[in-house]
Amino acid sequence: MKTLILPVEGMTCASCVARVEKTLKKVAGVESANVNLATEKVALTFDQGVVSLEALAAAVREAGYVLQLPVGKNAGESTKTRSHQEEAYLRTKKDLLFALMLAVPIMAVSMMYMTDWFLAAVPLSRDEINRVLLLAATPVLFVAGKRFFASALQSARHFSADMNTLVAVGTGSAYFYSAAVVLFPEWLGSSGDVYFDTATMIIALILFGKFLEARAKKRTSEAITALVGLQPKSATVLREGIFTQVPIDSVVHDDIIMVHPGEKIPVDGIIVKGASSVDESLVTGESIPVEKGMSDQVIGGTINTTGSIEFRATAVGKDTVIAHIIKLVEDAQGSKAPIQALADKIASVFVPAVIAAAILTFLVWFFIVNAGFTAAMIHFVAVLIIACPCALGLATPTAIMVGTGAGARKGILIKNAESLERLHAVRTVVFDKTGTLTVGKPSVHEIYALGAMGKTELIHHAAALEHDSEHPFGKAIAGSDEGGAALSVESFQATVGAGVRGIVNGEKMLIGNLQLLQEEGIDCSAAGEISRTANDSGMTLVYITVDGRLAGVISLSDTLKSTSRDAVAGLLKMGITPVMISGDNSSVVRPIAAAAGIERYYAEVKPGEKATIISSLQSEGKVVAMVGDGINDAPALAQADVGIAMGSGTDVAMETADVTLMRPDLLGVVEALRLSSDTVRTIHQNLFWAFIYNIIGIPLAALGLLSPVIAAGAMAFSSVSVITNSLRLQRQKAK
Repeated sequence: MKTLILPVEGMTCASCVARVEKTLKKVAGVESANVNLATEKVALTFDQGVVSLEALAAAVREAGYVLQLPVGKNAGESTKTRSHQEEAYLRTKKDLLFALMLAVPIMAVSMMYMTDWFLAAVPLSRDEINRVLLLAATPVLFVAGKRFFASALQSARHFSADMNTLVAVGTGSAYFYSAAVVLFPEWLGSSGDVYFDTATMIIALILFGKFLEARAKKRTSEAITALVGLQPKSATVLREGIFTQVPIDSVVHDDIIMVHPGEKIPVDGIIVKGASSVDESLVTGESIPVEKGMSDQVIGGTINTTGSIEFRATAVGKDTVIAHIIKLVEDAQGSKAPIQALADKIASVFVPAVIAAAILTFLVWFFIVNAGFTAAMIHFVAVLIIACPCALGLATPTAIMVGTGAGARKGILIKNAESLERLHAVRTVVFDKTGTLTVGKPSVHEIYALGAMGKTELIHHAAALEHDSEHPFGKAIAGSDEGGAALSVESFQATVGAGVRGIVNGEKMLIGNLQLLQEEGIDCSAAGEISRTANDSGMTLVYITVDGRLAGVISLSDTLKSTSRDAVAGLLKMGITPVMISGDNSSVVRPIAAAAGIERYYAEVKPGEKATIISSLQSEGKVVAMVGDGINDAPALAQADVGIAMGSGTDVAMETADVTLMRPDLLGVVEALRLSSDTVRTIHQNLFWAFIYNIIGIPLAALGLLSPVIAAGAMAFSSVSVITNSLRLQRQKAK
């Protein structure tokens, strides 16, 4: 199975979306196809062994649209799509200006030639003026408005209909009826009633709406544009002993790259020389530059602000953090929220239903009301023109695009629309303690020697054994002493969430928590007083055994992050219950929970048990989010309704979590929940106005209370209003 996000040309409304999805899903080998009208893309999952991209493109072409196949690599598709959007915007602008140049004079003449003074001032008869209006209206409909008629004909060939069908039938009816009055007056009588002004002004107004829509769509994709813009075009690379500037595509893994103050860092890497401050705000949302030195990681696209640095490239091209973020944001913006399902169902029958309503309106006015052909036709046109499937199609995806884009600028990466919608319902947030609520970099506080080894020898051996440990406590012990580097370690083995064991310089050692030692049957009574002191101060104890006997204890301390308490307070204000889970004992967990303001906590929890606790909370009817590091807490993150991974922007598990926070700041959790709430509320508003617009507008037009020109203006406004309402999400600031 392969998943791709590909642009689709020719879509104009929700009916087009439904048709493209239906066409693709009928093809053997296609597992799913989700089309997004706002991005004009399809998220396509298919079996490469069953169907080819060329076959899929042919199926879409048969339906009357164009599926753009991949032509580049990395962010190439993004660039191509933006170019396509820019071309569409400029083409619409050109058509609009052309239509206005003729439609406005046609409207003015049509209004004035009903006055005696105008007919007296102009040396043309009424019939001759009508012929001039016919000549002027023709290019408006079939040059500026060509897109509507071409698309309608294409749809008709496939026995379907969309928004373009409504526009083409409506304006075409007014135009061809008026043309018949002018050219063949004997057919319809020489009443002189023509509607070139109606037909041309409808085209102009709908093009105006399309122009505003295209301009607004460009704004909704600003997040992707900004991210792509972060990628430098070149890099200064060490080649044959000389630093040479080369294109970014030429940079390979392990290249040594130099970056001067003020330059962008081209790819991800690890600093091997120099120190500087790096502005990572556009990637992580952190406004304060981060100090970087030897062995620190740097992210491509960030800005080196002070000193010159040299670093070794660790990720290039599609493997960089920026490339991952671009892909994640594109995937999210191309996904479909469950709330869109109702709009999709309505869109599938919307246009045929409107055409049926318009025909019924004509028949009622002509045969029952006896209003005459002209009046019946005008009401028929008004019903066709007022109906707007565009607003239905744009209501959800525009809000998702803007919401996920706004999150990306704040360092909040949301995997898909479903995750964004589900996050809105969360009422319980479970935090891992170490590295999430706390700094996650515990330090050795005290060393207690209880056996034959002295403190120095004990920490040497412990540091040697913990050298390869991934646990924060193990790293703290290994980093506290360099003397262990000279000792040999054999048979290293780690027990997740409990400790490590191995042979150090011939001596069998075990380092772990009290529970592990008790399971091993080791007597720890000699550390009783140390345990009581540690419990009172909130320290964490790590026990060390040599050849099966307790040899010492190391106490470690960890502190709350500066923003943890504010984040918990923010959740409580939102009516969300915070819960903490930790593998430490209660004496360590209790003071941390109290300092953070968390009342409910679980202590001495093994990694595999975290998912069980999440499940028990869910059985209480709670929608649960789990906040962890995205790696060690993987089972719990998977079990939770929403998994939120925290990271530094380089080691973050962006592919696995529902939500990723690019900087390890818990205020991002509060901001993500607010963003979800704001986005879902915007979707509800958009769908309400899209539905209510059609529910009210179509009956008014059928009753003869709306002229076609006013209906065209309302139709244009409906789509623009939905996009504009979504764009408000960009202006909402962090609270």
